[in-house]
Formats: sequence, C-alpha cells, structure tokens
Amino acid sequence: MARLAADSSAFAAVADPTRRAILDALARGGEQTVNDLRKALGKLASRISQPAFSQHLAVLRSARLVEAEPRGRHRVYTLRAKPLKDVNDWVATYSKFWDEKLDALGTYLDAQHASAGGEEARGDHAEGDRTLGRERSHTQHKESRHQESRHKEPRP
Repeated sequence: MARLAADSSAFAAVADPTRRAILDALARGGEQTVNDLRKALGKLASRISQPAFSQHLAVLRSARLVEAEPRGRHRVYTLRAKPLKDVNDWVATYSKFWDEKLDALGTYLDAQHASAGGEEARGDHAEGDRTLGRERSHTQHKESRHQESRHKEPRP
C-alpha cells in the first residue's frame, strides 16, 4: 500500500477542484506561467482572485505536485507526477473491491429483472461489457418497478 503519511498532503491538495484543474492544465500544456494557467482555466480562474490562485499554487508546491522555477520576472510551473502516482496506487487498491461489488449488484438486478419479467438473465457481465450491463440492468430494473407500481390497485 502507498505510504499514507507521505501522501496526505497530496491527497489534501487534489481534494480541491481548482487545484485539480491546475494539475490538468499542466498535464495537458506542459510548463506554464501563472498567467498561462489562469488563461487555461478560463471561467474558473476568473472567479478566483490572484492571491487565492497563488495560494492554490502554494498548496500544490507544498504537496510537491508542482515545481516553480523562476524565469526573469515570472515563475514557470511544472507538474511532478510521482506524488500523483502514489495517490493513484492507493486508489487502485479499492478498484477491485468496487468492481466486485458493482458486478454483484448487476447480477442481483439481472436476477430481479428476470424473475419479475419471466425472462432469463442476460449475463451482460463479460469483460469489456460490465459497465454497460450494469447500467442496462439498473435501467431495466427501474422500468420494471415503475410498470409494477402502475398495475397495482390504489391504496384506500
């Protein structure tokens, strides 16, 4: 498992949507000045004061997610990917857990749909079709419940 103590500042830094947008802009555009980053963020940056934007960059520097190199009167920011890899590695440990839970839910919904409609379960959970199968099962399950509620007699 990734070193949680070392990563806690990276986790806190990526928890904020503005900082994630800054990281995305650096990932897409490479090294950039503060003005370049503000332009890249467009409307989001226009709602944030310059001091607040600088504070976001300071948090990212503190978490070692970005480096700032002085060039003349400007600082050029560069993305540092290593701390993000550590965050990703930690999150990935839960990916298998959630895949299994969602697949089990999809299977349950298929069985519920099949028993309610008298159809056989479709088995849409083959590799590459899991998400589509879950979405389809959930939608069909909701439709079945809606149809059932329409055919029930009203309660007094």
